[in-house]
Amino acid sequence: MVLVKSTMLDLGTTAPAFSLKDVVRGKEYSNTSFDSKKLMLVIFMCKHCPYITHIQDELARLSRDYENSELGIVGISSNDPQGYPEDSPEKLKEFAQKMDFRFPLLFDETQDVAKSYTAACTPDFFLFDKDRKLVYRGQFDDSRRGNSEPINGKDLRNAIDLALRDQPISPDQKASSGCNIKWRERNEPFYFGVQ
Repeated sequence: MVLVKSTMLDLGTTAPAFSLKDVVRGKEYSNTSFDSKKLMLVIFMCKHCPYITHIQDELARLSRDYENSELGIVGISSNDPQGYPEDSPEKLKEFAQKMDFRFPLLFDETQDVAKSYTAACTPDFFLFDKDRKLVYRGQFDDSRRGNSEPINGKDLRNAIDLALRDQPISPDQKASSGCNIKWRERNEPFYFGVQ
């Protein structure tokens, strides 16, 4: 396990396009799937990472709290499942169903989407406004494994709430940190649903 910080993609960056399959229903989602929503939150995540398991209950709560809002949420797992079988589409499906996430969890087979977002860690959060310009790419909250700070998602929630009210978000944002994305070292592809 290697602890890394978010690359802190430049604020104002346009949301990179994606088109990936949801591990639960097999439905294809793209960035345009969220066009009816004012905001789009992209979360790079996985199943096995201890930094995800640390916040998973609060992440599920956040998805319920904003389920009927103008926020569209999508989770993306880009980890290499050949080296990390807990992050295979089948295991991700079990995880998403167990946690009752109210957002699609997509599998980034080629890892191209993670690269286009400069995603570096799990979790890594990217919040885009109505014009799909990046307004927040920071931490969930001050909680970390081993400290006593509450797990409440306050930094991310504050950014979401401000953006929903068309209020400015301070550019002074603390980087998210977690496990590094597990990049594929081999050239052979991993086909969705087949190991």
